[in-house]
Amino acid sequence: MTLIDIDVFVLVTVVLDVSYPSSKKYSAKFLLCGPLLKFLWKNETFPIKSKTETVNFNNNLLKSMEGGKPNLALVYQAVQALYHDPDPAGKERASVWLGELQRSMYAWEISDQLLQLKQDVESCYFAAQTMKMKIQTSFFELPPETHNALRDSLLTHIQNLKDLSPIIVTQLALAIADLALQMASWKGCVHTLIEKYNNDISSMPFLIEILTVLPEEVHSRSLRIGANRRTEIIEDLAYYSSTVVTLLTTCVEKTGNDEKMFIKVFRCLGSWFNLGVLDSNFMASNQLLMVLFQVLQRDETSTNLHEAASDCVCSALYAIENVDTNMALALQLFQGVLTLETAYHMAVAREDLDKVLNYCRIFTELCETFLETTVRSPGQGMGDLRTLELLLICAGHPQYEVVEISFNFWYRLGEHLYKINDAALHNIFRPYIQRLLHCLARHCQLDPDHEGIPEDTDDFGEFRMRVSDLVKDVIFLVGSMECFSQMYSTFTNELFVLMLIRDLSLSFRENNPTLSEVLQQVVLLPESVHMAVRYTSIELVGEMSEVVDRNPRFLDPVLNYLMKGLREKPLASAAAKAIHNICSVCRDHMAQHFQGLLDIARSLDSFALSTEAAVGLLKGTALVLARLPLEKIAECLSDLCAVQVMALKKLLAEESPNGKSADPTVWLDRLAVIFRHTNPIVENGQTHPCQKVIQEIWPVLSETLNTHQADNRIVERCCRCLRFAVRCVGKGSASLLQPLVTQMVSVYQVYPHSCFLYLGSILVDEYGMEEGCRQGLLDMLQALCMPTFQLLEQQNGLRNHPDTVDDLFRLATRFVQRSPVTLLSSSIIVHIIQCAIAATSLDHRDANCSVMKFVRDLIHTGVANDHEEDFEVRKQLIGQAMEQHGQQLITQLMHSCCFCLPPYTLPDVAEVLWEVMVFDRPTFCRWLENALKGLPKETSGGAVTVTHKQLTDFHKQVTSAEECKQVCWAIREFTRLFR
Repeated sequence: MTLIDIDVFVLVTVVLDVSYPSSKKYSAKFLLCGPLLKFLWKNETFPIKSKTETVNFNNNLLKSMEGGKPNLALVYQAVQALYHDPDPAGKERASVWLGELQRSMYAWEISDQLLQLKQDVESCYFAAQTMKMKIQTSFFELPPETHNALRDSLLTHIQNLKDLSPIIVTQLALAIADLALQMASWKGCVHTLIEKYNNDISSMPFLIEILTVLPEEVHSRSLRIGANRRTEIIEDLAYYSSTVVTLLTTCVEKTGNDEKMFIKVFRCLGSWFNLGVLDSNFMASNQLLMVLFQVLQRDETSTNLHEAASDCVCSALYAIENVDTNMALALQLFQGVLTLETAYHMAVAREDLDKVLNYCRIFTELCETFLETTVRSPGQGMGDLRTLELLLICAGHPQYEVVEISFNFWYRLGEHLYKINDAALHNIFRPYIQRLLHCLARHCQLDPDHEGIPEDTDDFGEFRMRVSDLVKDVIFLVGSMECFSQMYSTFTNELFVLMLIRDLSLSFRENNPTLSEVLQQVVLLPESVHMAVRYTSIELVGEMSEVVDRNPRFLDPVLNYLMKGLREKPLASAAAKAIHNICSVCRDHMAQHFQGLLDIARSLDSFALSTEAAVGLLKGTALVLARLPLEKIAECLSDLCAVQVMALKKLLAEESPNGKSADPTVWLDRLAVIFRHTNPIVENGQTHPCQKVIQEIWPVLSETLNTHQADNRIVERCCRCLRFAVRCVGKGSASLLQPLVTQMVSVYQVYPHSCFLYLGSILVDEYGMEEGCRQGLLDMLQALCMPTFQLLEQQNGLRNHPDTVDDLFRLATRFVQRSPVTLLSSSIIVHIIQCAIAATSLDHRDANCSVMKFVRDLIHTGVANDHEEDFEVRKQLIGQAMEQHGQQLITQLMHSCCFCLPPYTLPDVAEVLWEVMVFDRPTFCRWLENALKGLPKETSGGAVTVTHKQLTDFHKQVTSAEECKQVCWAIREFTRLFR
């Protein structure tokens, strides 16, 4: 790797279970002297794997460490291996070793020494990045008396290394900024830094870099400084913001036309705009604003400087989104942006796409900022409609990437006008939308020499999909019916016209005559038209399935048209999807065509279909099958499944050369979709027509499951197929219950695939209320829980197996819902509750949701359905469980939502707290008080995390809540204090 490569290199640290030998003493002196060095000397608790540990970085490097901290030369060699070792395995070993070093206590001293040695860019970058990471994630390791020494050391390093590499300066600037945000004793850090360095022009670049990243880090997710400290910092930065802007202005004046300095200044100014702390009146009259627009107006401005200035203007426009409270600055920005039209045209003339995109970003941000003003007073003051003209000028650019930038604004404009629903206002904006549609039509046309069908997944395909979404959102301004009629009256084979008709057809649910006429025209399109037009026309026919349902006379010509497409490879998948749509909507009319669908299903693999399209065709066939007379369903279902069953039998009979059977997932997925969507209406007392077929297929599924029991992917498909088979016939699958459960438990003991837990939850859902099945299902649960707990009790077991957690608590929840007393009376419930409490801190959306739902439903069982005869038993059992686990549960929940869980999980936590409070409010109040007492009141940097008043206010808000959403609001606000 060259030195140039390092500028874009990001060190990846791999987290593995690797340990360093413990340290007996430090031999090297370094800049973090005094209290910090003494503290590091005292900490000798780093774990040791063996008395002597050898780390091999590559074939030529074999060093060992005896007991103490790693030798500095060895660290340097590891860094060199990371960057320069030609062997990927050597790089990986170095990465793992250095990653472990970064997490150790030694990293503080070693990174400081490497920075002091200033040996080369690689070692200094590693050290600077390590220092930043340690401050972000491990600041708690340092006692308060060492913080000043750390700050002074970092400032010395950044000054000494300012000319080595910009990325090193950035890493050290981030380290200093993160330290300032966490170090409560460093008062007025902005003032301190400016006072220290503003008279030294050589220090100005790194000073501005620190002032740039400081406001950016205030809301960094890497730092958990809490709302109180964050508010304190923002107030402090707002107080010194004018000082920073004055420094930037002076810097521009002193450095003349230094482009690099201009870029730094604009980046810094944009950072402070983004934080929202700049005084708008002060900025409105500031010279920097004038300099910004001068740079953007000059034709000779370089690309990098132009981008920095554009970013800054966009940040300023975003910062004054509340125009009424920032009137002076808003007016200056409004007038300044309107002066850039000429510069835009010059950039177009010079074919400078980068600048064109920058101008379009600025124009779009201007329109977004003044959107409400434009709608409220169009054509007046800062509601001047020239802003829309600027966007339409950009829409006329030949590159579609330009107009795409403005899409979000047009979405928002359409949304505002739709809500207001004022005809006079709509008339004002209608011409602009019509012009936009004409521009989009031009952008969506294919090149005349384009062959085949454009890919939906490439950039142009995604652009056309976004155009389609935009048209749906703004077409009401033009008038859907008027536009549709106009499109039809000028019906051509143009791709965009067909796309527009397709999108507009979705807007009409009434039986409009024009829709029928369009359908007639489309199915008569000659095969000589462009393939892309035929493709879109097939999509259109599929979207018009409701028209076919209302006009069954079209069914035969439509099916004939789609069958032609099905036989052509480029159109086959689109035609299959259209047939699926027709089957879904026109089930009753399609019953007479079931034999034709069955013939297609039998020869499915003779068509060039995607997997999704093939499955969709079978789904449509199954939906129609469910509408046949009950006496015909069994035979037809057997015929439909026969192809898949025969394929599975053939795979089982074949002997593969490598001892592995061929992959059966295609056939399992097809069976699953058939079972899932064959849902005939069966009256009480009637035998389910699918029951016999599923019983006949069971041995094949069972053998497939046994054959592939070690393969998680195939076992998942088997379980999915069985799940839909059970759901299909409901209690008609009773004869399969015992052999299925026996096989599940047997395989799970050896291969604990989580899908067995999920399948178990389906069985409990179907049979859990049957008295004769409860004990057997409980035995199944206990048998499945034993290997599950062994798996989850491993190191990081919960984090490494979230699917198992998810499916385990789905199963447990089904038991709570269907047979709560059976579960609560068993010995396994204690272990399940303990596992649930441990899993409440798991940061995984699905797994955490399942855990919270289990706990919530479990507690709710103690208060729900109080009219049922088992209510008192349930209430007593829940009371015993809460008495044993309640305090632990509440303490763990409060710790998890403050320190472990993302905000989107908090409503689930609130529901659990609410259920506990509903069950026993006085006891809950005591538990919550104890849990709050255990929370830390200060950060490691000495900042106040939560005050006594905030704790008591939160306790009162929760315990006096009259509905669950009040608990949720209180938790949201409270947890911000710890984030």
